[in-house]
Amino acid sequence: MAYKVGYFVGSLSSTSINRTLSKALIRVAPDDLEFTEIGIRDLPLYSPDYDDDYPPAARELKQAISGADAVLFVTPEYNRSIPGALKNAIDWASRPYGSNAFDHIPAAVIGASIGSLGTALAQQSLRAVLSFCNARQMTAPEAYIQFDRDVFGTDGSVSDGDTEEFLRGYMAEFREHIARVLTVLPRT
Repeated sequence: MAYKVGYFVGSLSSTSINRTLSKALIRVAPDDLEFTEIGIRDLPLYSPDYDDDYPPAARELKQAISGADAVLFVTPEYNRSIPGALKNAIDWASRPYGSNAFDHIPAAVIGASIGSLGTALAQQSLRAVLSFCNARQMTAPEAYIQFDRDVFGTDGSVSDGDTEEFLRGYMAEFREHIARVLTVLPRT
């Protein structure tokens, strides 16, 4: 059985190192994980004024999450937290009250930065938001990636064997997390 994984890249930048990391994660992931990016670029800023009539981009976002078996967040750190565009997408997906698309979904968080903290504070912020949204988070292994352009190719290749092995192990654990969560809380 294949699992459908929707993934979010928290950066809107065309040269995002986290988009490069997402390609590497997909390349080393178990074969039974199928990935689809869930875009966040076209979402307007969330307001409760839209709760009775969501715009098309927000409806598509919620449908993409509902069609996934699990979600993976690959995000940078902006000002010691998550990027505004990603938080905005989470707000759209979790509203209006009673229609939270993240309820019980298996989720994992990872990110890359040039600095040595590797998005640790952004991930902490994101985990707090996902806890409130009732997502079933993979809590270990944690993965704070210090990005090196000499290691990560734009095609998803990873030239450092230890880094590739770590990412492969992370994705294998994510696959097992998905299976465990869906055994207890199947997606309908």
